[in-house]
Amino acid sequence: MATLAAVTGDLGSVGYGLAAIGPGVGVGIIFGNGTQALARQPEAAGLIRANQILGFAFCEALALIGLVMPFVY
Repeated sequence: MATLAAVTGDLGSVGYGLAAIGPGVGVGIIFGNGTQALARQPEAAGLIRANQILGFAFCEALALIGLVMPFVY
């Protein structure tokens, strides 16, 4: 029987690829909803932008933790 495809290497990189979906979706939601909030209340731009940056930092921290985890083992 012939092998069509073989999985070689560390499966941690596959796990990180799957784990990167979550922060990617989170960043999209943050900036999408932030844009809607700015359109509805332009006078609150400073507060909305500050909350967007804080949420973005938390999402990216999760992505960076996920990047490091395959190398722990």
